[in-house]
Amino acid sequence: MIGVIGGSGFYSFFGADARSHTVETPYGAPSAAITVGTVGEHEVAFLPRHGVDHEFSPHTVPYRANMWALRALGVRRVFGPCAVGSLTPDLGPGSTVVPDQLVDRTRGRADTYFDSGGIHVGFADPYCPTLRAAVTGLPDVVDGATMVVVQGPRFSTRAESRWFADQGFTLVNMTGYPEAVLARELEMCYAAIALVTDVDAGIDSGTAVRAVDVFAEFERNLVPFRKLVHDAINRVALERTCEHCLAHTGVSLPFDLP
Repeated sequence: MIGVIGGSGFYSFFGADARSHTVETPYGAPSAAITVGTVGEHEVAFLPRHGVDHEFSPHTVPYRANMWALRALGVRRVFGPCAVGSLTPDLGPGSTVVPDQLVDRTRGRADTYFDSGGIHVGFADPYCPTLRAAVTGLPDVVDGATMVVVQGPRFSTRAESRWFADQGFTLVNMTGYPEAVLARELEMCYAAIALVTDVDAGIDSGTAVRAVDVFAEFERNLVPFRKLVHDAINRVALERTCEHCLAHTGVSLPFDLP
């Protein structure tokens, strides 16, 4: 099964005929019930990251419950569509980017399942190359970017966004961590698909970023963006062959993965 985690403005994926699953986890309830339907030959599970009514802010999303619930349902490959700000004028609103690196600037988020057992997970390349290739092979998709993940829920100051740009970061986001590393700990393939909704405050000297504008831009692009995710799923092989994301080969874990 393939999972899709919808970001801000991306709260549904299927019609009324989809099956709904309520999953309890050792980490509490996920953001919402998970709906399961089909895309082409794939069974697909969809979960809105922020809840169906956007009730979870980036720093309160139950990331561990979300990823655990998806794996418990049988998901082993996950696409993570998300809204991002651009740290370069070369990528304006409406651009679709598939990052290949991330930088964590969050704090205090529960970002591991292994609070005991001395388990260390390789994360040098945080995204699955197989899933990334399924998206980057589509028209007008930008291949590669470093996404810096900030704590939120506030947007960056102009000084912060200029600092991020000076470091060579390309995108700024609030939810890409710890989602990606939790997927790796659960040995699930994971790739982010980023929709640019704004140019960040330190790059655009005009009006500062406002939430209402971000949501409006996402809404304008939602139909083609949802189609792009559908097209990416159809490019994924039926059988999973990726070994890059099997983080625990040869390691004894303190508990069984779901």
